Amino acid sequence: MKILILKPSSLGDVIQALPVLRLLKQRHPLAQVYWWIDSALAPLLQNDPDLAGVVPFERKRWAKPRHWPEMFRSIRWLREQHFDLVIDLQCLARSGAFAWLANGESLIGLDEVREGARGFYDVAVPRRTYHTHAVDWYLAVLPRLGVPVHQNFVWLPEHAPTAAALRARWPDDGSQWIALQPGARWLNKRWPAEHFAALVRALAADLPDVRFAILGGQDDRELGATIALAAPGQCVNLCGATTLPEMIEWLRRCDLMVTNDTGPMHAAAALHKPVIGLFGPTEPRRTGPYGQLENCLRLDLPCAPCMKSECHYVNPEECLRGLSPALVRTRVLAFFQR
Repeated sequence: MKILILKPSSLGDVIQALPVLRLLKQRHPLAQVYWWIDSALAPLLQNDPDLAGVVPFERKRWAKPRHWPEMFRSIRWLREQHFDLVIDLQCLARSGAFAWLANGESLIGLDEVREGARGFYDVAVPRRTYHTHAVDWYLAVLPRLGVPVHQNFVWLPEHAPTAAALRARWPDDGSQWIALQPGARWLNKRWPAEHFAALVRALAADLPDVRFAILGGQDDRELGATIALAAPGQCVNLCGATTLPEMIEWLRRCDLMVTNDTGPMHAAAALHKPVIGLFGPTEPRRTGPYGQLENCLRLDLPCAPCMKSECHYVNPEECLRGLSPALVRTRVLAFFQR
């Protein structure tokens, strides 16, 4: 049996979709499963024990006509695989089109009206309610395929070489670690860097043996530097310095994460790490850290959650600026005092 899963982006969405892969492989251990993913995120799934292969989607490159022959070759390769089952978990027009062009025996996808992708599917699976969590929506595909849904799986298996390299560079000295994620794709999803710095300054005094791993991409380096200055001896600024597999292994090492609503938050939740999620314009019931929505903090404002990438409130970005470092500090200390 050959299966193709389409979930090209974003990082958090791909991580939230992984339970579909895990449970499919449990039900069909001999199946060859391939994943169609944005090439920038492909390292996340390379060497995954449940995948026969990763099919890169060159979204930016293929937007230029001169690279269309590459795209056509990729489509031809997909068709040559003669997939028994194609699952589109992205439910956008382009993913629906690629799923249909793969020409599998059966095509199932999510019933999302945004771009009409459901017109490509043999079976479309609706979101049960507006507030149904993304993970539960993805998992709703499985009963249609006769696959039981449960929680008995390893969401993000350890990548042994990466974990060993991390331990060699930062030997375990018995310290407890708090991961911090100050960046986010939307600027209005970012808790202010000065709030993160104030939190670190207070916690460094409260918990002198705790260290802070500041995670993020190249664009977050300045945020990381600002935060690290609050307690230089206890902070490691990893912004722009880790690969995706290294970021996962850092989170596996940490005891707790304080984070904006962004991809690494979902990685921490998948690793069953306690997550304090800082929410403003987005709805945690839909996309919060799976299994621990009680740890999400947000202000009760008339405009929140607005689900918009730009703030139009009378007090700009008050939904996050109004979350005080003192409140977050109380939540962190409650965890360490258990």
